[in-house]
Amino acid sequence: MAAPVVRLPLPRFCQGFCFSRRVAKLRGHSTEAAAVLKERPALSGEASSDAEIATRKKTFSEVLAERKEQAHRTVLINCPSKITEKKLLKYLSSHGNIKNHFFYETHGIYAVIEFSELDSIASLQDATGMPQFEDDCPIPFKSRIFTLTLKNPPSQASEPIHLHKQTTIPVGELVNKLCNADSVSAQLQILMEKYQLTEENTKLRFLACSLIQDIAGAYFPDCNVKPFGSSVNTFGKLGCDLDMFLDLDDTGKNSARRKTGPFNIEYQMKRVPSQRIATQRILSVIGEFIDNFGPGCVSVQKILNARCPLVKFSHQPSGFQCDLTANNRIAMRSTELLYIYGSLDPRVRALVFGVRCWARTHGITSSIPGPWITNFALTTMVLFFLQKRQPPIVPTLDHLKGLAEDKHIVEGYDCTFVSNLNKIKPTENTETLDVLLGEFFEYFGNFAFNKHSLNIRKGKEQNKPEASALHIQNPFEQSLNISKNVNATQLERFVTLARESAWLLQQEGKGPSSSHSQPWGLAALLRTSGLSHAGKSTKRKRGPASERIKSLLDSLKFNANNGKRTFGTRVC
Repeated sequence: MAAPVVRLPLPRFCQGFCFSRRVAKLRGHSTEAAAVLKERPALSGEASSDAEIATRKKTFSEVLAERKEQAHRTVLINCPSKITEKKLLKYLSSHGNIKNHFFYETHGIYAVIEFSELDSIASLQDATGMPQFEDDCPIPFKSRIFTLTLKNPPSQASEPIHLHKQTTIPVGELVNKLCNADSVSAQLQILMEKYQLTEENTKLRFLACSLIQDIAGAYFPDCNVKPFGSSVNTFGKLGCDLDMFLDLDDTGKNSARRKTGPFNIEYQMKRVPSQRIATQRILSVIGEFIDNFGPGCVSVQKILNARCPLVKFSHQPSGFQCDLTANNRIAMRSTELLYIYGSLDPRVRALVFGVRCWARTHGITSSIPGPWITNFALTTMVLFFLQKRQPPIVPTLDHLKGLAEDKHIVEGYDCTFVSNLNKIKPTENTETLDVLLGEFFEYFGNFAFNKHSLNIRKGKEQNKPEASALHIQNPFEQSLNISKNVNATQLERFVTLARESAWLLQQEGKGPSSSHSQPWGLAALLRTSGLSHAGKSTKRKRGPASERIKSLLDSLKFNANNGKRTFGTRVC
């Protein structure tokens, strides 16, 4: 049965193009996940059966392909406050079988509806009318974001629907929950469960990317918009920004040249002097489209002169703050590398979540660019520490490179590492999270930052090549320092707090009091005042007011440069 025809817009003032072409393209994507799964070569003595595919660890590419295919079959509906879930699902089921759904709240109540078939979206769009405004004129861009209204609102309140959370719980509430745990290990697990991205939030992130891909697809029909950074590297926290990568590599790949005949035929295209200029022009146009025609996209900023040009905007229907970049493949490889490390051993993610929460609570990290340690740098420090354990808990990047079958060179940089998690031998280290958290603080509380730099490619300290307070080598662009922004004051605060935290964990032992009434273990570390008097020998030193003002001025100066960074690639 032929797919219903619905008009979608071209850049030419939103004049629609045939949706059947878009449906045909997306039908190709619907088999992409299965194709990626079956393309993986079997390990020695292993048959690539469906059962094996279901039980083994999925590669990063497989996860992206599956999530992307789900997002293409999904719509977003703004619902009235007195919505009845059963009636809504019954109405939408007339357009096709609903595979999954959930509700959440941000700028109103929204329903995420995943259909089983792509044609259901075209059917729903055929039945959808244009909005009627008294004074304003709607811009005729037909997206997959809809508004549902009730013709006859009920007089009584309807049965409440379950709204999935999109933000983390307050630290105070978290501390109370941690006090009831039986060990530091259990505390770290509770923190991770409360802070990590939920299944629903992850689906919403892929849907937001898919909606932006619909916009970019008006200009570049073969483009892909993929999430990267914290959204997909296994270390994302509820409420974190959504980093998007506009991938144009597939443009023209589907047109195979004929091997016979006297001619070659190519597209005639505009030429520009460099890849950077091409990226800037592409993002400039896409940014204008998002600003002028993207439903729910507000506060659009085009930051095109940054080291990595980007478009920042707020996507109100999903509630995400978004950064859209292009030609940022090293960041995608960094994201996949962190995905591998986070998937190797459950202790990795739990320790990273715990250390990050500790750092954010005490102002070691910040959402505002400036002289603070970034989440990426802090995660790299945790990985380096785990590489130094005996035996190591995670392998070095060079070890992962040795397991790879093919080289992966991006912009001249060696970004090679194994993607198949099943080829990486599990660690024999059995240390508990109780031990690892205390040892992390002890290790970096006494680390010779004045002499050494950290290198997860080699898994060992190296002499600092520059005078930066903190030097952490970029795993791929090895000449760059991902922590070059950190000043001596902030590093000193980190070291002091690490020493105090190690001391406090040693003094309290490994278990709670019988009453569970007093914060202990990780809960004690998360109290903003809990470390100020941990011990006389490690008493926290607050810098004078002039130092704190200097840090603020450094932050303002950093913001004034529109994100022109020279220290590394933003990945999380």
